[in-house]
Amino acid sequence: MIALSESYRKVHYGLRPAKQVERRMLVDALLLLAEAGFRVRDYEYIGMGSIHFIDFAMFHKILGIQQMVSVEASDSIEKRIDFNRPYQPVVRTIVGKEIGEVISKLDTRKQYLVWLDYDTVLCDGILKDIQLAVSRLAFGSVLLVTVDTELPKSTEHSGDLRPDEAQEYFEAFADCYLVDYHDETHYRYDNLPTITLAAVQGAIRSGLVGLTEKEFIPLFNFVYKDTSRMLTAGGMIGGRREKQRINKSRLVKTCYYRSDFSLPPCSIRVPCLTRKEVLYLEANMPAKAGWAPEAFELPADEVEQFCKIYRFFPMYAELYL
Repeated sequence: MIALSESYRKVHYGLRPAKQVERRMLVDALLLLAEAGFRVRDYEYIGMGSIHFIDFAMFHKILGIQQMVSVEASDSIEKRIDFNRPYQPVVRTIVGKEIGEVISKLDTRKQYLVWLDYDTVLCDGILKDIQLAVSRLAFGSVLLVTVDTELPKSTEHSGDLRPDEAQEYFEAFADCYLVDYHDETHYRYDNLPTITLAAVQGAIRSGLVGLTEKEFIPLFNFVYKDTSRMLTAGGMIGGRREKQRINKSRLVKTCYYRSDFSLPPCSIRVPCLTRKEVLYLEANMPAKAGWAPEAFELPADEVEQFCKIYRFFPMYAELYL
């Protein structure tokens, strides 16, 4: 069983700016895939909506997806989940089951959008879910995997795990996927997203064993941090025809598209800005390289980051009722 962190009790899922930028980028990408001929509107979405259902609302309202299933392993908040379930004719909930159980029963002839959106660190159970999903999903289906890259704190000393401890943690369940990472120096804190991605890739390859006509076509590699440093890797199950459609689409020209997991990830960093500053910056978008605001000081790296994500930048406001 995959350990649950119950992150829904710690932070409102709709108020995580980097996560929201990622969601908006994914919606943008799916719209571009639809433009390229993929029938995204007809896909069934399998996700983990918890009590907030943020991605469910976006995928239904913007993409028009009409079939959705939210899976929650814990049955301790079943009534709360059902109470918060939006678009009840569209969204179905499965409570008290691991998502792997649901994946094992998916129709192998049907196209799905599956988001294994975990709020925990990588473990053996997650790798098995990835393998199973890759083996069962039909051509054209999209698979996303999100995991926390902040390993549990050391029990022997305060602070993050030492590299040797991190290496021991990963090798306990993913040793066969990490043959290129045999030295403890590979397991430094800043390299853990790379290690995590390598293990995810290994699980994807394992799920494709024996399926000679099927491959996993990388599309996304996000790294971001709101409360914890997260990794999202994603792509499409397909073959030559799906690759050709993707390569001819406008998706390949976006700032977030990653055609190969060996490329640097799309690092999402949301500058801390006032509403007035955001409005000023947006008025000058899109901006040329090297542009800087004249009205106020802002570090060059934050200007550059805003220029990359301004289309997806979330705005929050308090509403008095």
